Amino acid sequence: MSSLSRGDRVALVSPAGPALPSRLAAGVQVLQSWGLEVTTPVVAPWSLPYLAGSDAARAAEFVSGWCSDVAAVFCVRGGYGCLRMTDLVPWKDLPPRVFVGSSDVTVLHTELNAVGLPTVFGPMPGTSDFVDDPLAQARLHSVLFEDVRSWTAGTPVVPGVARGVLTGGNAALLAAGVGGPRWAPPPDGAIALLEDVGEEPYRLDRILTQLLRAGWFEPVSGIVLGSWTGCGDVSSVLVDRLGSLGVPVLGEFGFGHCAGSWSLPLGVQAELDASAGTLTLVQAR
Repeated sequence: MSSLSRGDRVALVSPAGPALPSRLAAGVQVLQSWGLEVTTPVVAPWSLPYLAGSDAARAAEFVSGWCSDVAAVFCVRGGYGCLRMTDLVPWKDLPPRVFVGSSDVTVLHTELNAVGLPTVFGPMPGTSDFVDDPLAQARLHSVLFEDVRSWTAGTPVVPGVARGVLTGGNAALLAAGVGGPRWAPPPDGAIALLEDVGEEPYRLDRILTQLLRAGWFEPVSGIVLGSWTGCGDVSSVLVDRLGSLGVPVLGEFGFGHCAGSWSLPLGVQAELDASAGTLTLVQAR
């Protein structure tokens, strides 16, 4: 499953919010210590301070970085904004690249996976979840540079085994995409990865209910639940909304907005054994 090698050139892009310059500089240093040649983002500040630039500028930077001579594209951070620029990207025309991002970047994972491009849901170099977390850095490095094919963690919620394409990411962003111009449920038999941050239990209930009503879970054969940082005790909500779907569910798997987060591939075939707490790739990325 190894994807990158020392000496590879990678592009950093800002499809959502702006990164703190000092934090991004620290993240770039980490990537350079891995032997990567890093190209940093160039979008200009815009009138809305929670965006790294205008929608057109962020989309153009994303496409330019992706289509340049690079082995990988890293998003510098999430926040908000990917939904605003996703319709400006020619997704079907993008060549294969390694892609890393999480949180708001869930929107881009969905688009890329839909056109057959696998991705990595992992911490981003302009965030404290990367810069200040050596374990999360090491886990991302292992996915990108080593032949990692299996993860063991979590607590069984509903026992059982499922096999399918890994899909998902941040639950709120998955719900926000419902009804968009290219929206569709996951592939048949998909294994859904779900996490979120800062959503109180009733808001998480609303998010999951929206996905349920839209039919998002109908093709899903298994579910892996990550972190729910800042969400309070959501265990009852998760059991109530997901426990009766008749599919294996593995909880507390430790990816997303949490310390030492796992980096996990999306858009690839895997097997979930919720009883054993394992997630194993069954084909190379």
